Amino acid sequence: MAQHEIIASALQQGRTLLTEIEAKQVLQELGIATAMGQLATSEAEAVQAAEAIGFPVVLKISSADIVHKSDVGGVQLNIQTPDAVRQAYRDILQRVAEREPNASIEGVAVQPMAQPGIEVIIGMSKDVSFGPVLMFGLGGVMVEILKDVAFRIVPISEQDAEEMIRDIKGFPVLDGYRGAATADLGALQHILRTISDFVEATPAVKEIDLNPVYAYSSGALAVDARIILEETQTSVA
Repeated sequence: MAQHEIIASALQQGRTLLTEIEAKQVLQELGIATAMGQLATSEAEAVQAAEAIGFPVVLKISSADIVHKSDVGGVQLNIQTPDAVRQAYRDILQRVAEREPNASIEGVAVQPMAQPGIEVIIGMSKDVSFGPVLMFGLGGVMVEILKDVAFRIVPISEQDAEEMIRDIKGFPVLDGYRGAATADLGALQHILRTISDFVEATPAVKEIDLNPVYAYSSGALAVDARIILEETQTSVA
């Protein structure tokens, strides 16, 4: 499968972190909608990509050496014009060079500025005792401060996916609290089940972080994605 080719290539290069574009390619192969970007290696390419995608756009540093792009000034949001794209491209490279001088830079990813939705986080990490464990919660402040998340051991059933979503204290936010639109719970369950199946079939994957995923009244979109691989893996099939 194509996602295994991406993982195999990264491991052969001695990398344990997929770039965001690679991670989103994996998700798209799995049928998970993403805010897919185009890689630009020059200001001109960045402008060309932005015009093809349509404004506003987001620019993000693309590097297999940088896990948290925002922490090193590698992200710029809501860019509205070609001139602003050029400036953002220069600014991002300058900030990253100052803060991560030893990082290998692939380029800058240009992606659409996603329509806001209810932010949720979907993740997977490996527990020493239980193996792969899925996590679901509301994104942003809710997960960082309140730690309002639910966990299940992989593999999960459809019922597990539904219960994970309903178990969090913030579920009313997804369920149309005070007349707001109800999130597409089926789309969120689909992502949870898909990630569970993928992780079970792909032991090379050590960690997955989809944060945020925008939940809409119809569908859901993974805006940011991180996939970390095991350092040693004998098989990627």
